[in-house]
Amino acid sequence: MLTANDRTEPENALHCSLWTAEHVALIASNNLPETAIIDADQAQAIVPHLTLWDIWPVQYDDGSVAQVAGGSLWMILSAPRRDDPNQRHDEARIRLLHQIDGQWRDCGNLLPDGFAPGSREWSGSARLDPQSNIVTLWFTAAGRNGAVKHDFEQRLFHATGSLSLSGAHPAVTNWQGLAQSVINDGSHYADLAVNQGVPGHIKGFRDPYWFRDPADGKGYILFTGSKSAVDSLSDFDGVIGIAASADNDGCGAVPYILLPAIVDGDGVANEMERPHVFVHGGLYYLFWSSQAQIFSPDVTPCPTGLYGMVAPSLFGPYEPLNSSGLVLANPAIEPRQAYAWQVLPSLDIVSFVDYWGMHGREEGEASSQFGGTIAPIIKIELNGSATRIVGGAP
Repeated sequence: MLTANDRTEPENALHCSLWTAEHVALIASNNLPETAIIDADQAQAIVPHLTLWDIWPVQYDDGSVAQVAGGSLWMILSAPRRDDPNQRHDEARIRLLHQIDGQWRDCGNLLPDGFAPGSREWSGSARLDPQSNIVTLWFTAAGRNGAVKHDFEQRLFHATGSLSLSGAHPAVTNWQGLAQSVINDGSHYADLAVNQGVPGHIKGFRDPYWFRDPADGKGYILFTGSKSAVDSLSDFDGVIGIAASADNDGCGAVPYILLPAIVDGDGVANEMERPHVFVHGGLYYLFWSSQAQIFSPDVTPCPTGLYGMVAPSLFGPYEPLNSSGLVLANPAIEPRQAYAWQVLPSLDIVSFVDYWGMHGREEGEASSQFGGTIAPIIKIELNGSATRIVGGAP
């Protein structure tokens, strides 16, 4: 079993760890770590006129959830509720929520109209400096602001705003310092100006997650990526990318230093979405979400679920959790009920309600069953390279 004593320093151990078909084949021989069935009460809309998905907290620089005005602040993607839930991706805005004692309050759109450089605002991460009350947001700008036709171009940006508690609910105001975090030159990752993939199997350069490595104090962002065309071996070439902050503050105008991927799923999965990492027990736990339909047909059928790896340092070498990488899966009888899991340092897991209560129906047969709201919290335990669901299991 991997232990903290196996640590190697990042500057001496720049690895790209592989997530392979042999790893995921082990899912079939293990008991599937299923979550509990989501019922109608748990799928109630928080903001009735909006579809909500892809949630993340405002965190302190050490990764813990920031405490604000007697509760916590959360960011979540939002769009008007439509008959076709898939339309949400073309209208996505980041929404701000305030949670107090398990109750959610809607605080409105996070960014001012026209501030973001994309036609849609996709997922990211956020940090609060409690001394200055400055919030830094890293997010994905999808497409181009003002473009007539939406495409799947993805660029990573960051900006800062001031936390305000003077109104009826918390807000982030005075947004400034908008800058492109990373310039993708196509050397390590797919150039989405050349190849964006197709709907349902788009290529990735999105989901920036800020992390300050306690080993060296340096700042990094992880992101969902696809391999460059010259390196890719298959159409299912998802990777977890990384870039180092040039100024170590993470919110300056100088672009981050783009580094090679730290986990390579080429030949396994097209997308390793919403990657995030934290240190627990001296080990680095790296998690991501993948949907069943984006796995290569050449690997053992894999469930929509939360996957992860563990390593002695941020740069690896990583080994799959539970041998296969699978940490939790939706129930076999409701395989799409939740998605976009984020594991917090407290080991609580947040996600959103996807297609629940389907009872074997396909998406097109029951689009009204799209939840578009926050899913029940799940709790896990970590023990070296082994994990266990301890809350939110059947």
